[in-house]
Amino acid sequence: MTSSGVESLRPQGRLTDHIGLGVVSARFNRDLLEEVLNRSGRREKRVRRLPAHVMIRYVIAMGLFCAESSDEVMRRLVGNLRRLGSWDDDWQVPTASAITQARQRLGAEPVKMLFDRACVPLAGPGTKGAWLARRRLMAIDATTLDVADTPANVERFDRMGSGPKASAYPKLHIAALAECGSHAIVGAVLGSCRTGERTLIKDLAGRVGPGMLVLADAGLYSFDLFNSFAATGADLAWRVGASVSIGHLRWLADGSYQALIFKAGLSAQRRARLVEQARTGQEIPADLARLVRVVEYTVPDRNPDGELIVVVTTLTDHHEVPAMELAGAYQQRWEEESTLNEIKTDLRGRGEVLRSKVPDLAEQQMWGLLLAHYAIRALLLEAADPAGYDPDRMSFVKGLRVVRRQVTDQAAITP
Repeated sequence: MTSSGVESLRPQGRLTDHIGLGVVSARFNRDLLEEVLNRSGRREKRVRRLPAHVMIRYVIAMGLFCAESSDEVMRRLVGNLRRLGSWDDDWQVPTASAITQARQRLGAEPVKMLFDRACVPLAGPGTKGAWLARRRLMAIDATTLDVADTPANVERFDRMGSGPKASAYPKLHIAALAECGSHAIVGAVLGSCRTGERTLIKDLAGRVGPGMLVLADAGLYSFDLFNSFAATGADLAWRVGASVSIGHLRWLADGSYQALIFKAGLSAQRRARLVEQARTGQEIPADLARLVRVVEYTVPDRNPDGELIVVVTTLTDHHEVPAMELAGAYQQRWEEESTLNEIKTDLRGRGEVLRSKVPDLAEQQMWGLLLAHYAIRALLLEAADPAGYDPDRMSFVKGLRVVRRQVTDQAAITP
């Protein structure tokens, strides 16, 4: 190739303007990055060596390479632009200090906004394990991740336990809404580990709506939270524990039964009166009780006597969704635990700590992890659907390796 041919291949402008993440950049394109920067007011007022759109991609790359140093992540981002002669302007990988300053200028808000804007449900009509009775299966859950042990992080996120039993690191608490079929997280709320799961999860109600069936484990149930999610128009199937009072009304042909769930704190006598009113067709005060359908089944291999699973649901028509189908669908709730494990173990790395030393950057790094996970899960779904595979059979670890190789080995010029 002639020297003029080489020149024609060289990116024009600053090297960092051409940094991309391959398949990840395709999911979060430049126009989308510019949109969130405009809306968040984080566009630069002057030309910088590390512009804001580059730093958003850098934060996502941190999610892909959690174990690497900050300057090594930047080297991986640059990829093989060196082969194209792009380094003739003596551009050097910025120092760790310069990268931190650029991250501070960016802040967490644009990265969160990108997540809210881009991370939507992925499953199509033919995606296996994604639907029940034309409703998209979703699940909610919460977990914690260790962050750097600094006074600022302790103040914002706190530690689990107290005194000599306190956790070694402060813990960022995340509540997440996941699409069961694709394992894509499409809603998240961050907070302190001292903030209760139900408090965080209540803020996820705005991410659900009609056409969804939201699944939740027993530890998340409360009458008020159940009603908050039901008010969105989504259907619910939530497990309840033995301590939750259920007022039996009548058996249904599929073995499930209609029942009332009650506001916390009602006396046994008050609950009994409400049940009697419902059986005689009287109207029930919505602030005191709610009509639901209950599906009960046992899981024999959980213990010798079988573990009783009790699920309350807003799907009251047993003809539309029989008890056996609902029980089978509820097992998809465990997909969210697998999803959170993909982030904590496969992406972040087992035992790794989010090393950002100030809360705003720790949250920024968490949003970057979520964006990186979403992009990989989207890639796996695009591979699974045409072949008719269940996305659950697609290895997240293998997908992660492919993306990491792509970032490192291929030319990273943004189209």
